[in-house]
Amino acid sequence: MFQFSALTIILLLLAFYGGTYLLSLLIKKDKETTSGFMVAGHGVGFGMGAASMTATWIWAASFYAAATSGYKYGVSGPIHYGFWGALMILFIYPFGKRFRELAPNGHTLGELINARHGSSSQLILAVSNLMGSLISLMVNFTAAGALVSVLSPLSFQTGVIVAGVGVLSYTLTSGFRASVFTDFAQLIALMAIGAIIIPLILFSMGGPSAMVSGLPNLTLQQQDFFSSEAFFQQGAPYFVAVLAYAIGNQTITQRLFAIEKTKIKSTFLTATVGYAGIVIGLGMIGLMALTVGIEPLNGDMNNLIPQMVSTYLHPVFIGLFFILVIGALSSTADSDLSALSTIMMADIYGKNISKGRVKPKTMILVGRTTMIVATVLGLIFASFKLDILVMLVFVGALWGAVVFPVIASVFWNRVTNVAFTSSVIVALIFFCIARFELIPITGFTALFFEVMASVGAAVVIGLMVFGFLGRKIGMLAAAITLILMLIYATGFLRQYMVLVASLTAYGVSTIVCVVVSLMGDEHFDFDLIKKRVGNYDKPKANLGSKTNA
Repeated sequence: MFQFSALTIILLLLAFYGGTYLLSLLIKKDKETTSGFMVAGHGVGFGMGAASMTATWIWAASFYAAATSGYKYGVSGPIHYGFWGALMILFIYPFGKRFRELAPNGHTLGELINARHGSSSQLILAVSNLMGSLISLMVNFTAAGALVSVLSPLSFQTGVIVAGVGVLSYTLTSGFRASVFTDFAQLIALMAIGAIIIPLILFSMGGPSAMVSGLPNLTLQQQDFFSSEAFFQQGAPYFVAVLAYAIGNQTITQRLFAIEKTKIKSTFLTATVGYAGIVIGLGMIGLMALTVGIEPLNGDMNNLIPQMVSTYLHPVFIGLFFILVIGALSSTADSDLSALSTIMMADIYGKNISKGRVKPKTMILVGRTTMIVATVLGLIFASFKLDILVMLVFVGALWGAVVFPVIASVFWNRVTNVAFTSSVIVALIFFCIARFELIPITGFTALFFEVMASVGAAVVIGLMVFGFLGRKIGMLAAAITLILMLIYATGFLRQYMVLVASLTAYGVSTIVCVVVSLMGDEHFDFDLIKKRVGNYDKPKANLGSKTNA
């Protein structure tokens, strides 16, 4: 395999992060507002918005996990990662319109939930977002370390540190505006380099004929485009995680609040198509490695893509690929830093610590301090070198516990604060029991979890259909899914406990949320949310009392 010298890699990193920092200076303001720092003043247009949404979700995992999926599951692997991942962007759109309708001046989903229920529900959502964004940050820094260690004599830790400091340097200046602005340039590089790199690897290893000749070396499941193993091990858990990521991840909801209201639909549809095309292509690199018999260096799947590139490409294209991946992971890492800072600014400081007396300068200081602390934590967690694909599925399932309570809270006026908090907590407990098999999952216990998972599957399908086609068709789709799952999944689904755990989070949270809500007598007035979620740069917008249900 080809390796750059340590000096060359350092110069490439300095050129990329130095250039990105200079770009961020172009939009730096002498007097930064909280709205500008958190959501770019709610005025991001179609072009910048679509580019930012696409670049943010073409991240380290899009390279490493997509390739891992192709390598593990064969011909259907890239589809199971790229297609379902694209749905993550698409399915937030109809719910995002509702978020903006209720809170046009919002910055986080947590603010909306605070106005709807109060602090306890908001803090649950904020903590889940903080955990998810920190794990995402760790994943991106892990990818940087793997890339640098494979393509140069430098250590994994060196790559992690340089990426962390580089991303922090430009994001710290202008917050979310810097993230969006640099995303546009990074996406252009992603598309241009990706269109060159992927075909070059294919033809350098012998072209399509080399892949076809290697297909007999694959297992029958890996050769099957409709592989049940690929669906139940990768496709279905990731599909279930799709809606959870869309609702639970602040990097997406932050863009929902930042993009011009009239441009939300076109922005998210464009980002969906762009993401699917690029990421499915990246997943094909893992399939190429599988067909020609490449073994991951040191048994680490995170080394697979750097290994293929350094084996089959000319040094010039390896250098371009290096910039490509650094750009991809940086575009998401800066979004994670912006998301974390916004959560701490709006959800923690703005709604809980300040007691209604928000000081804009203090709020921005909280945001910048959060970025520094989060970077340090991300660097520490990245040193553990955890499997990226496993972490993605785990976080998505964890977020599954909040999906129904959040969506129900913005459409159904009967949901109470107690229903929200209790449903999330109970769902997380059952998720952990199933995910880590804390008790023997056999007999009646296994049947119970299969039934809860069946309810969860009905909820996922029902919510997705509801978002686009309305309540009646959504409930019909949920009912049909539940019947089919109870007939075919019981006695069978227990073989795939990762999927069972993910669906259980949805099922349990829905049942508890509905039952507890119906036990109460709340009929919430949704017009109150708009009054309670205001602009922190204008103190008078923070008036408006709220009561917990």
